[in-house]
Amino acid sequence: MLLIKINESVNMILQHMCFGVISSIIFGTSCAMALELKFPVSTYGTPGLIDIPSGEAFPDGQITLTGALFSTTQKHTLSFQISPRIFGSFRYSILNDFKPVGGDLYDRSFDLGYLIIKEGNLRPSIVVGLRDFGGTGVFGSEYIAATKHFANDRIALTGGIGWGRLGSYGGFSNPLSVLSGSFETRGSGPNNISEVGQLEVDQWFRGDAAFFGGFAWQVNESITFKAEYSSDAYVSESINMGFKHKTPFNASLSYGFKNGAQLSVYTLHGSEVGVMGTIPITPQNPRFPSGIEEAPAALTPRQSQAALSWDEGSVRQKDSALFVALDDQGIALEGITIEGSTATVRIGNERFPAHAQALGRTARILANNLPDNITTFKVESITNGITTSRTTLGREGLEAFEYDLENSWKSFAGTSFEDAARSEAEAIAGVYPKFDWRLTPYLDPALFDPDNPVRADVGLQFAASFEPTRGLILSGAVRQPLTGNLDTSTRASNSVLPHVRSDVTEYAKQSDIQIKNLTAEYFFRPGKNLYGRITAGYLETMYGGVSGEVLWKPVNGNLAFGAELNYAIQRDFDQLFGLQDYDIVTGHASAYYDFGGGYLGQLDVGRYLAGDYGATVSLDREFDNGFRVGAFFTLTDVPFDEFGEGSFDKGIRFSIPVDWLTGSANQGGYGTTIRPVQRDGGARLDVRNRLYGIVRGSHTTELEDRWGKFWR
Repeated sequence: MLLIKINESVNMILQHMCFGVISSIIFGTSCAMALELKFPVSTYGTPGLIDIPSGEAFPDGQITLTGALFSTTQKHTLSFQISPRIFGSFRYSILNDFKPVGGDLYDRSFDLGYLIIKEGNLRPSIVVGLRDFGGTGVFGSEYIAATKHFANDRIALTGGIGWGRLGSYGGFSNPLSVLSGSFETRGSGPNNISEVGQLEVDQWFRGDAAFFGGFAWQVNESITFKAEYSSDAYVSESINMGFKHKTPFNASLSYGFKNGAQLSVYTLHGSEVGVMGTIPITPQNPRFPSGIEEAPAALTPRQSQAALSWDEGSVRQKDSALFVALDDQGIALEGITIEGSTATVRIGNERFPAHAQALGRTARILANNLPDNITTFKVESITNGITTSRTTLGREGLEAFEYDLENSWKSFAGTSFEDAARSEAEAIAGVYPKFDWRLTPYLDPALFDPDNPVRADVGLQFAASFEPTRGLILSGAVRQPLTGNLDTSTRASNSVLPHVRSDVTEYAKQSDIQIKNLTAEYFFRPGKNLYGRITAGYLETMYGGVSGEVLWKPVNGNLAFGAELNYAIQRDFDQLFGLQDYDIVTGHASAYYDFGGGYLGQLDVGRYLAGDYGATVSLDREFDNGFRVGAFFTLTDVPFDEFGEGSFDKGIRFSIPVDWLTGSANQGGYGTTIRPVQRDGGARLDVRNRLYGIVRGSHTTELEDRWGKFWR
């Protein structure tokens, strides 16, 4: 029987851990990414043993993908160590033949943990955490757990107290009731689907409590043994799925790979055998840390105008040595002015993800191609035709720091940054018009449809852009799906709100070749620290219309404000040129703040696509290499029961730059948003090239974070 269960579990993990397999292919398994998975991971994808949590946190910034399976249950979890003390998790679970729903239960849940005390010589580390808060509550529990390491960290002892599910075996009266009688009784949780997603605060740390404990023993570099006493009685599974809880004791054996991944086999409460796989990803450690692009040209000794055969008129030609040298690096020279000992150039960075690297390459090319009497370089950066900053560098500093071991911070300290609302560089004739095109594959996923949790289309996308003059961009993208199952969904929207997003599957069903966007965009500078955008056309998959935006963003400031106003018309389901009857005026006032350390906050207040009013709160963490992970939630005047399942819009998102994966100096990447459920409340127009995202890359804070690339 044991062998049969092991075989079944192995088959299940091979069938259902596609996300983990894809991730391992994408993120690689080379020794260059290797890290030690120092802390054991529970079947819930959080720091812990098997059922029970531990008093630990993951390494700062780590993303952990976990799939845990036994005969009737699958749990797939994405965890992120948001800060050194805070971790969060999103879990998607499938519970087979769950009686209350008359079939399989597809459950989405969030966890949150906070490391309140770090481990010391004598004291343990302590974590307080919430499991499945705001979901269906099928895994709902709270805990306080402590862990202490011994024997050179090879043995970790864990003990704690839990509530909810973690207080269901061996429970006793809640010790917190001495603080208030309200802790004696636990709330009932959501009574129907419209309440799922609300924060059930009346449950947190309430009701009976119970102790749990266990240990992890790292036998050698590869093998870890874990055993625990679990205070989870599996009441719901026993009543609704026929689970047999025979003992509170669980055990597991794990094998750790060199890249940090683990594969485990575990026994669960004396009646089940399961398999678990874990893949850790460290965003701050790309596969090729220094990149694989060619090295920049070394600085050559200064030369006079005569030696360079240089004159001020010829440098403004498209065939000049300066223009060609920059173009070879993927940097577009659009203007240049020489005044005394200062050269001012206007450049467009068309290649490097870190704008600091484009500045460094530009500075060295200027030094190698301009005569010796020019000692100051002012480099104006442009994005989508608008100047976004002016960087001033001294030639002597370049020469002095080129081979200095501390050249990064020294060169940054000697560089100044300012606004460039008006360009000081004289335009080079013949740069405009510009035309560009590309043909690329695309992947369009749709997750968490209860009938089929993973759907996706794969195809080809042709995109082209035409810039007749600086700041004006005509662009479009056309897709042709080749294979996929987005069009097989049979779930119709039951929303009582206007179907502004919940009919998204109809766009896959009723289309073949698809116009993803077809727009005219105009970018401009209304004044100092001000940026403007006007976009018209087919704005996104579901909407056409007109969008206008203004942003106030100082080059050297962490705070920015913006305002956007849109007139949107819903597109026909075939994603061609037709429009439907639904139209609306929508818009937001926005505040952005860079907290430092890679943390970016955003608040948007305004009117959404369904006509509801409210606000969206976002927090993202961006690593120095451009890898980005974030979360958001939206609350509007739509009541939770009218919103439907999920109660309000929320989700997590990530963006992976191409150079993080490949090491090549190329812009672009892959990003997606994961929502537990897509409804109509809190839905916002998806407009390309919003100003804050395209402007901040050449401003001081972002340049400082990635200044190490200046000398690459």
